[in-house]
Amino acid sequence: MTDQHSDARPRLVVPPLACDTHMHFYDARFPTAPTALSTQPDATPDQYRAMQRRLGLSRVVVVQPSAYGADNRANMEGAARFGADARAVVVVERDAPPAELRRLADAGAVGLRFFLFGGAYYGWPDLERMARRAADHGWHLQMQFDGRMIPDYESRIRALPCDVVIDHNARFVEPVPTDHPSFRALQRLLDTGRCWVKCSGMYDTSRLGPPLYPDVGAIARAIIAHAPQRVVWASNWPHPGQSPKPDDAMLLDTLLDYAPDDATRAAILVANPARLYRFD
Repeated sequence: MTDQHSDARPRLVVPPLACDTHMHFYDARFPTAPTALSTQPDATPDQYRAMQRRLGLSRVVVVQPSAYGADNRANMEGAARFGADARAVVVVERDAPPAELRRLADAGAVGLRFFLFGGAYYGWPDLERMARRAADHGWHLQMQFDGRMIPDYESRIRALPCDVVIDHNARFVEPVPTDHPSFRALQRLLDTGRCWVKCSGMYDTSRLGPPLYPDVGAIARAIIAHAPQRVVWASNWPHPGQSPKPDDAMLLDTLLDYAPDDATRAAILVANPARLYRFD
């Protein structure tokens, strides 16, 4: 994989210890899972580090991609290359022994991914069981599903025994206005103090496009205004399924529009991820 935006730098100058909370590694050495819908070209630690330097980022959260199911080897090998500046979010077999979760925790895992789009490893019937497994190890549950379904699952999510992180501005597959019942349900989850949202992946659902993705951008701005202390930012590098790939510098610069001031942006990029992902 090549970085077609290798010379572009963001206008936003990030503070020290800024964190990208969602990206993936792909490596052809490892087989794709039977549940995978497609394969991805290699996306390596060296390639990511070049992008990280270009944006001025310091910390990273490596998220298990759906392509590998519960085989976390590419994920964890990549995270290890970044040492104490990396954390991982993993997928485990439903009956994985506790020793396997402890091994992953010792290697930097702090969350369990619960992805519910095409190629999903888990389904809604697994929600409470896997949340308990996450809670047993002090992990959060990272969820990705159509945000329009939040009212249907709000009570179950509220009752989970661990924190919940919702990807991609809640990924409303059809962007909704901020007075929509599903957005109001998201606000109620944020109000529990145990729910977080990633400001990321605007291109997945926007109908209006770059650079600011105004339809999804309105959702991101409203989330940040409602609970700035529980929002984190992510690149979603290497942007699986996207052609052409978006410019990571442009994606970072959306925070200049979505977040109102330097203090809020510093919280989203540094303080919030440090707390959520337990960086020193």
